[in-house]
Amino acid sequence: MTALSIYQQHDRLLVAVDCIIFGFDGQQLKALLIKRSFEPEINKWSLMGGFVQQDESVDAAAVRVLQQLTGLENIYMEQLGCYGEVDRDPAGRVVSIPYFALIKIDEHEEELLEKFNAKWYALDKVPKLIFDHNRMMNQAIERLQLKASTQPIGFELLPEKFTLTQLQNLYEAIFESSFDKRNFTRKINSLGILQKLDEKEKVSSRKGAFYYLFDRDKYNKLQHEIKKFI
Repeated sequence: MTALSIYQQHDRLLVAVDCIIFGFDGQQLKALLIKRSFEPEINKWSLMGGFVQQDESVDAAAVRVLQQLTGLENIYMEQLGCYGEVDRDPAGRVVSIPYFALIKIDEHEEELLEKFNAKWYALDKVPKLIFDHNRMMNQAIERLQLKASTQPIGFELLPEKFTLTQLQNLYEAIFESSFDKRNFTRKINSLGILQKLDEKEKVSSRKGAFYYLFDRDKYNKLQHEIKKFI
């Protein structure tokens, strides 16, 4: 029996990727959802997804789907696992590999969101999604919280320059908790991975707050010493 005949004996199924896309608007952590344009579950809210093509890896498929929706490249993304329940998609036998991605919310292309009928939802306002997409969303939030506690992935959600208040607002949104401002500032400064600028943000207060940059080179040198980020 040839290898080809052995392969032909087995059932074939579709492989898809689904992307949980997070953004931060300065106050709330949000997820980007689309209104599904075809059956089954037409006009219901969904994650952005697509089928893996014959000539691409699953990672490449996720990159393609993210670029189609946001217009962005070099997005931080991470594979979450595999969802393969037999009846998860009523249209056919589909195995889905979900990814979570982090983008700067003001950098995506607005026209693409309109094209895909996409909308940002605060995490506590996410509607019921199709299939098992709510499970994927919850898993992505848990993974984000885990990674954000030990690695500086939160900076992927912030503009290049930010205030300490904006940084604290972000981490409070990620962990759904309040932090003491003095302790938070002391902890962040103790890591030695922020560069303070002379420029101030003066919209929020008359006195203004200094802007900071995340120093990735310093972090790369110190990352083995930093066991806990927040």
